[in-house]
Amino acid sequence: MGIEEIRVCGTVQGVGFRPTVYRLAKACGLRGDVCNDGQGVLIRVSGSAAALTEFVVKLQQECPPLAKISEIIRTPCEGEFNFDDFVISGSVSGVARTEIAPDAATCPQCQREIFDPFSRFYRYPFTNCTHCGPRLSIILAIPYDRCNTSMSAFVICPECEKEYHDIENRRFHAQPVACHTCGPKAWLERADGKPVTASMFSMLDDVDAVCTLLQKGEIVAIKGIGGIHLACDATQEAAVQKLRQRKQRYAKPFALMARDIAIIEQYCIVNDIEKELLASPAAPIVLLEKRGLEKGEWGMGNGEWEYKLNNSSPTPSSPPSPPTPSSPSSPPSPQPIAPSVAPGQNTLGFMLPYTPLHHLILKRMNRPIVLTSGNLADEPQCIDHDEAREKLGQIADYFLLHNREIVNRIDDSVVRVVENKTQVIRRARGYAPAPIKLPPGFDNVPQVLAMGSELKNTFCLLREGEAILSQHLGDLEKAAAFNAYQNTLNLYLNLFQHQPQAIAIDLHPEYLSTKLGKELAAANTIPIHSIQHHHAHIAACLAENNIPLNAPPVLGIAFDGLGYGADGKLWGGEFLLADYRQFQRLATFKPVAMIGGKQAIYQPWRNTYAQLLSANLWDICLQQYSELEIIKILQQKPINLLNQLIEQRINSPVASSVGRLFDAVAAAVGICPEQCSYEGQAAIALQALADIPTLNNPKEIGIYPFQITFSDSIYCIDPRPMWQLLLDDLQQRTPQQVIAAKFHLSLANAIVETVKKLRQDNLFTQVVLTGGVFQNSTLLQLVTKQLQNIKINVLTHSLVPTNDGGISLGQAVITAAKILTN
Repeated sequence: MGIEEIRVCGTVQGVGFRPTVYRLAKACGLRGDVCNDGQGVLIRVSGSAAALTEFVVKLQQECPPLAKISEIIRTPCEGEFNFDDFVISGSVSGVARTEIAPDAATCPQCQREIFDPFSRFYRYPFTNCTHCGPRLSIILAIPYDRCNTSMSAFVICPECEKEYHDIENRRFHAQPVACHTCGPKAWLERADGKPVTASMFSMLDDVDAVCTLLQKGEIVAIKGIGGIHLACDATQEAAVQKLRQRKQRYAKPFALMARDIAIIEQYCIVNDIEKELLASPAAPIVLLEKRGLEKGEWGMGNGEWEYKLNNSSPTPSSPPSPPTPSSPSSPPSPQPIAPSVAPGQNTLGFMLPYTPLHHLILKRMNRPIVLTSGNLADEPQCIDHDEAREKLGQIADYFLLHNREIVNRIDDSVVRVVENKTQVIRRARGYAPAPIKLPPGFDNVPQVLAMGSELKNTFCLLREGEAILSQHLGDLEKAAAFNAYQNTLNLYLNLFQHQPQAIAIDLHPEYLSTKLGKELAAANTIPIHSIQHHHAHIAACLAENNIPLNAPPVLGIAFDGLGYGADGKLWGGEFLLADYRQFQRLATFKPVAMIGGKQAIYQPWRNTYAQLLSANLWDICLQQYSELEIIKILQQKPINLLNQLIEQRINSPVASSVGRLFDAVAAAVGICPEQCSYEGQAAIALQALADIPTLNNPKEIGIYPFQITFSDSIYCIDPRPMWQLLLDDLQQRTPQQVIAAKFHLSLANAIVETVKKLRQDNLFTQVVLTGGVFQNSTLLQLVTKQLQNIKINVLTHSLVPTNDGGISLGQAVITAAKILTN
């Protein structure tokens, strides 16, 4: 007989791990106990050598659905051992080394119970078990016990306590267990403060009433698991427009939720991988291709630039009438999604209900709803009732609230599938804070805190061979977002008892995350490391692809809006020969002025004019292309003033930004040239417009050439010749869709030609494609395919976003690499 102490590390708290240990230990005839502590799960156990080995094997084979074992350490038990049976002991505090599970979507068993009239959980909107429910959103401290969560406010009733202690029950030691008797309650309020009465609408309860309200065209603010959302019927154009106007979100696509995959399939093409993602415990928003995709074009309408479907009449302002079945036996066609849900897009972002609350709301809803973050423009999602009433009271008609506190704000995650590979665009609910295992060589990594970027911010903690990436925290420019960033950072540092030995920041001196990092470093006498933006993009991709610390350099192609360069200028179209420690800039796009600085991000015409001026084409435009719509628009601008701003470098820094090149081309072909409501809107619309047959037959229509020159030890990619031919196409009235496709093909060709030139003088066998521009799946696929055709291995993102949401991971591993190799 042996007595062992078995340490299990990983995501093993709050996921039903101790009940599994208990069941397996009893089945193997072992004595001892299991408890949670700061490092994970500790098992003290006695039995024969064969029984102990069988127990450890079964522990790995029968791991609970939400658990993830990273390590099992077996050592002889040195302490006192007085057990006649196997028991679950109380948790022990200590230095935090365990992982915290992400919030998980409602499991199938709980779904069945909330719709079973004979279950005591019938229609209970906060039903959960060890396989599902809130985790990160409710946790205040570890160990993950009820007393350390916002569920501590609810005294467990005898029935729930009985299930909590029943080893055969799915809720055995489920910390948030609750029911109608003892758990959180939901209620409906009117935004105007007037009372809600049952006579106002047919309803089973307040949650069911929300469905009726949505069907009537109302906007409802719904408190979920990680924040408050705004909802309306996605098939009612008037309701969607009302939401857009009230929220002042005029163009950015809205996320959708549907009761089941069958409803989603009425509107989108859904492959097996996408179905699996939708139904997974993470339950993210999945970007899906629209079914029966119709191409349209951008043009003027009622004095504004808008997207119109080809051969279609203007969009009606009121919802369409229900379709009439073609025959008595055929089912009615689905109500179309309102055009204002995702204008100018060829994809829709769908998710399935991920809490019992959402399942109950959508039970009678045979069409999708909009479910978008409940916030004011650029601010974080509301989680507090009073804040929501104040900020959302002029947007929502009703509020569905509940009294379970949201401790940690968590947005919905966004993913897509490209070439059968999942790519995370926004990493939040369902994924954070699950750790990312670091590559070989980072085993003894010091504790590093990386502060992230300014936009799409995340921060990252490194410890013991793994990276803990925060959930998406948004753009830090608004005070409310920056305050939320600081609060979340403090929560993580406390939860994981993280004591940074180094702090990593972006090179940009004006980023708020950079300034805060410097303050923390100075206050705590911690070394600080400034990391170049695009190097961080590349390193993040290397890390998630498990490239070892001492691997040879790769060619990193990092394209985005902009990042602060090593030379103090703005970069955004970079070819860097890089490893984790250092990089060498080999090629870049020709720097062009961003007229008005940040204004160029939201007014694409500024980029078009700057590009034409840089290419020495403006005078030619006035002579040969004066009838083009874009030239007419530019002629109305204060050209002399713009020229002065560029010449004197007044708020017009030059940038090698590929993101701004996309904006310039989009504006030229007629995509919202005057104004964008969010960064990248024009570029996203340009991709959506690209003609598929043209993309598949490039030889038939040719491409626009780019000039690639070598000077001062660096290659420069100049789009000047591309602009001349693009203007010719516009003059010849070539369809927008064809020009959009030709531009994608041409840019991809220029990228690959540059790689070929660089391979002549530099040793690399792998290319990394990273940065926000490579969220463009069309460009990503074109470049990847061409590089693979010339026998180059391509690394792309999957676990972390290719946009600035992955920057903090790159900052962290570069800093760690420098420390480990010094």
